[in-house]
Amino acid sequence: MTLLLLLAAMLILLAIRLPVAFAMLLPCLVYVYVLPEITLGVAVQRIVAGVDSFPLLAVPLFIMTGYLTNAAGLADRLLRLLLSLFGRIPGSLAYVNVTSSVMFSWMSGAAIADAAGLGAVLVPAMRKSGYDTGFSLGLTGASSMIGPLMPPSIPAIIYAVTAGVSVGGLFFAGVIPALLLAGVLCVHIYFHVRRHPPRGESESQSDTTDGPTTPVGNDDPGAALVAALPVLLTPVIILGGILGGVFTPTEAAAAAVVYMILLGFCYRTLSIAGLFDVLLRTAATTGVIMLIVAAASLFGWVIAREQGPQMVADGLLRLTDNPYLFLVMVNVFLLVVGMLLEPTAALLICVPVLLPVAIHFQVDPLHLGVVMILNLVIGLITPPIGLVLYVLGSVTGVSLPIVMRGMVPFLIPLGVTLLAVTFIPALSLWLPRWLAF
Repeated sequence: MTLLLLLAAMLILLAIRLPVAFAMLLPCLVYVYVLPEITLGVAVQRIVAGVDSFPLLAVPLFIMTGYLTNAAGLADRLLRLLLSLFGRIPGSLAYVNVTSSVMFSWMSGAAIADAAGLGAVLVPAMRKSGYDTGFSLGLTGASSMIGPLMPPSIPAIIYAVTAGVSVGGLFFAGVIPALLLAGVLCVHIYFHVRRHPPRGESESQSDTTDGPTTPVGNDDPGAALVAALPVLLTPVIILGGILGGVFTPTEAAAAAVVYMILLGFCYRTLSIAGLFDVLLRTAATTGVIMLIVAAASLFGWVIAREQGPQMVADGLLRLTDNPYLFLVMVNVFLLVVGMLLEPTAALLICVPVLLPVAIHFQVDPLHLGVVMILNLVIGLITPPIGLVLYVLGSVTGVSLPIVMRGMVPFLIPLGVTLLAVTFIPALSLWLPRWLAF
């Protein structure tokens, strides 16, 4: 009963639009106050322990890497390269949208950063080229889901720290699912472009002045590759350093930040004032995430004290002993949770509950991690939370209902990818096992 009251209190606070961290923290503080055997010092200790983790240092560093990519104009070089390569293919801007999300994901690790950075440039360009507004917005939102799967993924760090698994192993577990999602989106684009060919695409690629930058599609591919090559080395530094044993994931994040700053100053596209702005934005975003982590740590401790994981495990085991049916129920549950909670908070609450049950059903923790992350990031494009929806509406000036309608057709490729990742564990496990994680 106590556990149900805590969950109900949290949901009520979320419904009145209280920030997620406080919606979790306030019921827990009331719980601590009511029970005389628990002191406030214990609550403070749990809160501090939640953020006292070396791997979590990678979170602000990868956030800063993403901000630096935009602030230093490095994403523009990638866009110019892709536009020069895809410029004569029917539906070129749509393919550029997906491919740029794949490339940008190696440096950002967050769906919101991808949606904001690429949506501001590519959605206006696609609209000028004759693409339907809803399709342009839906594709940008769906392709931003690649970021949290592809390393360096911020949700992957949160899951790995909470579940006690290798950060590097979970990084590489997401690579094939991310590429699969990109491939499924490209198939969707192919059939859409055949039915609704864009008008005037080639003419509009040289003029995208509605966005903050102006990528062009008639650059020489060789020159564009040379210009983008230093930026393309960023994932080599991050992943190569981890695989080669040179860096831990946290140290690789620090190396990526230093490399991005050096590139920005060498290209003279990053000023001291711009760097200061990046630091401010990084601090603000990190503060929000770490406050959620701290509050979720206390919330998770309370749930564990009230034997929440055992109750969930007993309930599921009464329903089924089939691991595939268990995964179906997990998917349904997480899709609902993703509609209500931001992925970081959802992971911190759900991992301690679901992981012991998954292990009982012999579901690999790395496989469960990829399934959970993909489920929860789909929640970023579904109301009522749907942060990516609000970001796309903000950076493009399009009303929220139009953004939501444009996103609906892309739930099909996302659902196909989710089913494949859920029921074909090798998609998540082959690469980390091959790399001996």
